[in-house]
Amino acid sequence: MYKHVALLVRKDGLTHDEFVEYWRERHSPLARDIEGVVRYHTVYPTDPDHAEFDGVAELYFETLDDLHAALGSPGSRDYDPTKEVAAKAREDVDEFLAVEERPRFIGEERVWKDEVGATAATPYGDTDGLYKHSAFLVRKDGLTHEAFRDYWENEHSPLAKEIEGVVRYHTVYPTAPEHAEFDGVAELYFETLDDLHAALGSPGSRDYDPTKEVAAKAREDVDNFLAIEERPRFIGREVVQKDETDAG
Repeated sequence: MYKHVALLVRKDGLTHDEFVEYWRERHSPLARDIEGVVRYHTVYPTDPDHAEFDGVAELYFETLDDLHAALGSPGSRDYDPTKEVAAKAREDVDEFLAVEERPRFIGEERVWKDEVGATAATPYGDTDGLYKHSAFLVRKDGLTHEAFRDYWENEHSPLAKEIEGVVRYHTVYPTAPEHAEFDGVAELYFETLDDLHAALGSPGSRDYDPTKEVAAKAREDVDNFLAIEERPRFIGREVVQKDETDAG
């Protein structure tokens, strides 16, 4: 599944609460009907005062062509869609977003762990209401993207999926690394915010110092391949706005 992840920054003059109200009531009804979208998540920060962004929007497509037709190529933060609803949604973002300050990421998702009830007919299970830690990964100096990905897949992800409290773990790989703003995205889901904080710290810092055994090993390991201080992260609660991925 191909995925467009937008890290949202509110327009000057809006409070966070005003931004959320507009996003939820005005923009999301448009976004979920963008041509080709089969699944749509919004993720609201659990602690807006310490969050690096005002929210995260995730739109899923069956094919990369469908994604690019709706939301443009990965080479720019802006885009100029020709499809009807996508064009309306793009016009509407100027009402509440600082588009040029909004990083985005286009990638292909891989699921490493799932304990949220996914089946062949419902491949995403039920993530609605779960707490999610999204890490936007920047590789360590001296690593190529390919070496970074090899380490992430073969050394780190087997650790990360076993972090205490994690019920679902995705990695998202850029479809065009040369144009991507990040080397990848790691998404870890938890049943409770307390479980998330115990494993990965509070939202007040990009770094953290976990005490749980596997979480501590995973934190130590990130220094082998990540530039931790350059890696934005976002802690929020997911709302599933649309899901048409039912294979049945």
